[in-house]
Amino acid sequence: MLDFLAPEADWLDVRWCAEDDDATFYRELPDAEVIWHVLRPLTGSDLRLGTRLRLVHKLGAGVNTIDVATATECGIAVANMPGANAPSVAEGAVLLMLAALRRLRQLDHAVRCGRGWPADPDLGETVRDLGGCTVGLVGYGNIAKRVATIVSAMGATVLHTSTADDGRPGWRPLADLLAESDVVSLHLPLTADTHHLLDANALARMKSSAVLVNTSRGAIVDENALVDALRVGRLAAAGLDVFEVEPVTPDNRLLDLDNVVLTPHVSWYTADTMRRYLIEAVANCRRLRDGEPLANLVGPVVHQPPGC
Repeated sequence: MLDFLAPEADWLDVRWCAEDDDATFYRELPDAEVIWHVLRPLTGSDLRLGTRLRLVHKLGAGVNTIDVATATECGIAVANMPGANAPSVAEGAVLLMLAALRRLRQLDHAVRCGRGWPADPDLGETVRDLGGCTVGLVGYGNIAKRVATIVSAMGATVLHTSTADDGRPGWRPLADLLAESDVVSLHLPLTADTHHLLDANALARMKSSAVLVNTSRGAIVDENALVDALRVGRLAAAGLDVFEVEPVTPDNRLLDLDNVVLTPHVSWYTADTMRRYLIEAVANCRRLRDGEPLANLVGPVVHQPPGC
């Protein structure tokens, strides 16, 4: 991947910092003009220390971990990359659907422990083909539309919800989508309105045989309510790539459940996505260098010298 940046070396000086390497981050921050941001939260205090900052470029779509208001106050542009990770996250969501629906975690463990044969007779009563299911997509942006294409090709019936009836076939209000779907997959940004959108009451509307998949943001689901529903059989299974607290702590109750498939917020993280990210990030740095309008700006930008 670094080879991709080699032709830009005469003008682009890229410094890498691991997500948990605060020493390197704070050493480089005062000299940085651009931050390519992944998941590490960028606070207002961080941004004020970046006295030369001109752009924070999110490598992804969600900017909930960036203090956009302070960036605006300091005259720092914030941009994101809507759609760049959509192919990878969509495939990751379908992977979790299949793994949860087909009880992959339990079956893998049974084989490793020598208990795979004879087959559990319950499989034939509870395991479903994804193509025979109704898949409900909560949110209908770039990622959800790709998921719809994939699962439709497999034979699934697809429903979706968005902020208002968009006139597309399969649109449902959220309550109806939850009640009708065999698989519910979340594709929303985390905002004040979507925080704990799937609380205990919303989860109770779902079928007891249903599967919940979340590749968006953990706090869209009330995690305690989800654990309770999974424990007592009000929900059959879940596939989760995101969590309310990341990294997941050892006392997280989800870790005790065998009807949950977990991945560590990596559904976006493929070589293909990283190449798309770098192409867009370099292009916006080139625009910044040349005084051209930046692509995919998030929120207003106060035009003043960087730093505040």
